Amino acid sequence: LFLTVGALIAADVPDKVIIENKGYKKDKKGPITLSHKKHHDEYNAACTDCHHEFKDGKNVWKEGDPVKKCIDCHDPLKKEGKVKKLQNAYHRNCKNCHKAYIKDHPDSKAPYKKCTGCHEKNS
Repeated sequence: LFLTVGALIAADVPDKVIIENKGYKKDKKGPITLSHKKHHDEYNAACTDCHHEFKDGKNVWKEGDPVKKCIDCHDPLKKEGKVKKLQNAYHRNCKNCHKAYIKDHPDSKAPYKKCTGCHEKNS
């Protein structure tokens, strides 16, 4: 999930992370500012909800392991085997989590329907 950040240890991540659309043919929607601390502290998101390293179909990543850039495994232009294209990986993970959160917290405003709910205006 961290395109603008190098390999980090989970405890060292900043309060916010900017997810930029690097590597795409055209940046259609603009970046997303992810409130990392808020997702962890207020929404109780587990580190492994986003961070992963799959081996034999199982997520073996654990807190304290280095955090890779999503683009290290997810190509922005094409799906490779079972590994989703970068945009699809982001959307599936973020939107599905937001939908599930809203189901359990109906008053929540977790965005997932409109692009502008997450994406900043493209400059």
